[in-house]
Amino acid sequence: MTSTQLLDARTPQTPPGPATGGRAARRKAQSSRKRSPAAPYLGYVGYFVGAGLISGAVVHHPLDPDRYTRIALYGALVFLAATVLNEFVLTRQRPGLPRMLAVIGSSLMLSFGIGMLSGGLQHFDDFPARGAVLVPAGIVVSFIAYVIKDADTPTRRIFSLLGLTVLAVAALAFFGLRQVAASMETTPGGGHSHGTEEPAADDHTPTTSPRTAATPAPGTSAQPQPDSTPPPHDDGHAGH
Repeated sequence: MTSTQLLDARTPQTPPGPATGGRAARRKAQSSRKRSPAAPYLGYVGYFVGAGLISGAVVHHPLDPDRYTRIALYGALVFLAATVLNEFVLTRQRPGLPRMLAVIGSSLMLSFGIGMLSGGLQHFDDFPARGAVLVPAGIVVSFIAYVIKDADTPTRRIFSLLGLTVLAVAALAFFGLRQVAASMETTPGGGHSHGTEEPAADDHTPTTSPRTAATPAPGTSAQPQPDSTPPPHDDGHAGH
């Protein structure tokens, strides 16, 4: 066989071997298709329930500090549990310890930012002065927390043009809501009090309890005493 024939000879094609990890990949694909939506549902419900508890606690905190501090802690725990479920359990890529701590801390910060924003808007009519502070603070806190939490967004975006825009919106919201709150405070009869009003005093309520009209004197009996000298009996024979 000449060299030309050797060059023209075709090498036999070998059949492709089985793909590495093909069976495991198929099992993972089948399991992902059969995954129940219960876990993602619980994760998203935890986000909203936790933020709702925090929003109510932040707004109503001055009414009962002990009670609403506990409610805020419960909301933070629910939000963190949803974060762990969505970010670490249901995901295929497990982040390292530094990234995990950053996600947990920023998620807690995000929950309070959303709580301040939603609670301040929802109860602005009830607490105008407090809502005027909570709404812009919630905008800034939630934006910073989201940038830190999102792995695809660099942290320097906080100080970028977008960050300055968010800060300007928060400042405008603060001054605008302050003016609205001042006008609402001068207008009587706005909002509801959540049980903080005290009942008005009744002008007709006596200051002292009335005494019993017929109170017997000490040492005397309450029963009427019979007359000691009976009246004279006139039988028509007097003067005889």
